[in-house]
Amino acid sequence: MAGVLRPGSHRATDVADDGAVVAAMLCVEVAWAKALVAAGVATEAEAAKVAEAAAGLDVDLDALAVAAEAAGNPVVPLVGLLREAAGDAAGAVHRGLTSQDVLDSALVLLARDAVVRLRAHLVATGDALASLARTHRDDVAVARTLTQWAVPTTFGLRAAQWLAGVDDAVARLDALSFPVQYGGAAGTRALLAELAGPGADAAAPALAAALGLADALPWHTRRAAVTAIADALVAATDALGVLAADVLLLGRPEIAEVREGAAEGRGGSSTMPHKQNPVLSVLVNAAAQQAPGLAAQLHLAAAGAVDERPDGAWHAEWPAFARLLELAVTAGSQAAELVAGLQVDASAMAARVAVATEAGALDARGGTGEAGRLVDLAVARWERRHA
Repeated sequence: MAGVLRPGSHRATDVADDGAVVAAMLCVEVAWAKALVAAGVATEAEAAKVAEAAAGLDVDLDALAVAAEAAGNPVVPLVGLLREAAGDAAGAVHRGLTSQDVLDSALVLLARDAVVRLRAHLVATGDALASLARTHRDDVAVARTLTQWAVPTTFGLRAAQWLAGVDDAVARLDALSFPVQYGGAAGTRALLAELAGPGADAAAPALAAALGLADALPWHTRRAAVTAIADALVAATDALGVLAADVLLLGRPEIAEVREGAAEGRGGSSTMPHKQNPVLSVLVNAAAQQAPGLAAQLHLAAAGAVDERPDGAWHAEWPAFARLLELAVTAGSQAAELVAGLQVDASAMAARVAVATEAGALDARGGTGEAGRLVDLAVARWERRHA
């Protein structure tokens, strides 16, 4: 999917584009056919035919998008295509589900996989930050508070603070739960209960197991699963945004204490060939400014999820959630590359400390205090958790 207004989105290929959403929905339908077998409503042969039909289904994404308007969601037309392809096993397609079950479960699948990708980027970023913190543990720099020179610090401690933010973000991701959605038409699971009787109890655990998701009560209008994922993603972009904003400040030519690593074809200007713009930092910073608004949209939708199935609030989640997944993975990849190539000029930092001290603009009493010990603590915590 093209992303001319989303620079770097190629780094998040298949995270939540139309093809990925359709593939995830088909995955849910196949898993549900297996769950129907567990409930005694479908046969193994029928479930196999559904899986074969899904694997061979060639979906015209543009046509599906147009057809989605008639039902208000893409599940209905996709189910029609799958039933047609399944032939005499069509009765095992979607029986007992509702559209929200399929799309919610599909989006949770995509979120789980996006979190895995983002976590890997964060760990790579953290490892590089730990190395920077250790290398520059005692390299003195000017600390700035309220934009002004304040007291001495070290670049190692600055990197350790970035590291601690990334560490906290990883912990938020690790605490997430990814629940399956299965409630039927109005959250009662009534149709399957009528069809399968006591056997219906096996369906939800079987569906969850087939998808690798957590079994859960229906959450059609309890959207904490979505907002929790969103909040954890924003915690990650917040941490990366602080890092990027600091690099942008410290990389200004009049400061020049750090610099993004050069890469062929990156950072050029359309009219000023002498420039080398800190593009990665700019894009990570931009992601950090977009992500909270997307999460706010999801919280707004969660607060408006009325009755047993929402009348628009659910629909309002989809583009915000998909974009947030893509944005976080993209920013994570960019940040990992940024930190890996970051160039630090310790001599420029030391020179600025000397100038500021001589000018009386820096209170150097007490030196850098326990900065080194704080660096050691942050790095040790990271290595203990992620070795």
